[in-house]
Amino acid sequence: MSAILSIRGLRKSYATGVEALKSVDLDINRGEIFALLGPNGAGKTTMINIACGIVTPTEGEVLVDGRNWQTDYRHARTRIGLVPQELSTDAFESVWNTVSFSRGLFGKPRDAGKIETLLKRLSLWDKRKSEMRFLSGGMKRRVMIAKALSHEPDILFLDEPTAGVDVELRRDMWDIVRDLRRDGTTIILTTHYIEEAEEMADRVGVISKGQLIAIDEKKALMAKMGRKTLKITLSDPVEAVPAGLEEWNLVLEDDGHQLCYAFDSNAERTGIASLMRRLSELHIGYKDLSTRQSSLEDIFVQLVHAPEKAA
Repeated sequence: MSAILSIRGLRKSYATGVEALKSVDLDINRGEIFALLGPNGAGKTTMINIACGIVTPTEGEVLVDGRNWQTDYRHARTRIGLVPQELSTDAFESVWNTVSFSRGLFGKPRDAGKIETLLKRLSLWDKRKSEMRFLSGGMKRRVMIAKALSHEPDILFLDEPTAGVDVELRRDMWDIVRDLRRDGTTIILTTHYIEEAEEMADRVGVISKGQLIAIDEKKALMAKMGRKTLKITLSDPVEAVPAGLEEWNLVLEDDGHQLCYAFDSNAERTGIASLMRRLSELHIGYKDLSTRQSSLEDIFVQLVHAPEKAA
């Protein structure tokens, strides 16, 4: 699959000595949904702002369809749309004028039909005459997406698109993003909601302290780093993990009612059979067994905090 956006050796450092990005390399495939995950201050917004031409990098380059975004700025800007975290619009302007003006900023000719189609698609048609100050936070977020799409870009950056949006509107946003992808738009989103990435993304990148520490297809990442947990509900509670079970590094939960064993489901030997034999030998009774597959959130926490534990 060809890359529509390529980031090469991207670095950003400030006079204060803070290094927001540390030589980031990333290819975004045409037509995919790529989710960029990371804690606050990890460098997500900095990377997006550089790719969109808002912030100047210290080093590196961004290629839009193979063309440098600084030497061919006009080409890059017409291909990229950005929905920022902040809801910045003219409070006294109507929805229609807000979106139409944004289209004009990119040199696109007036086209009432395209604006109408866009507003209807985002469930904003009934609000087209409303002033921005009278809209809810969710509706304002939709207008921001309409603004970003008004010049018909091929690449759409969504920086925390569902921040401050209720659950129902968040799911509406997910549907909008899927529709855009079906139409061929390439989407890069940052999010604090891990379930958002788990629900929508084709690939996931994890950024921490200015470095991309993992990039892979979502399913591959979960298969490679995901672990399963066997939960053994005991017939009688215990105060500590029984002697003789040290080999399995068990964790006691639920006030002594449950033993938890984490294992690699892809390993040739999981250790479950030997654990169950040992429980029988020690005459430890149990009344229920269940397994849980680690989620993308578990993997994210594991990746982000691994260096801290190592330190």
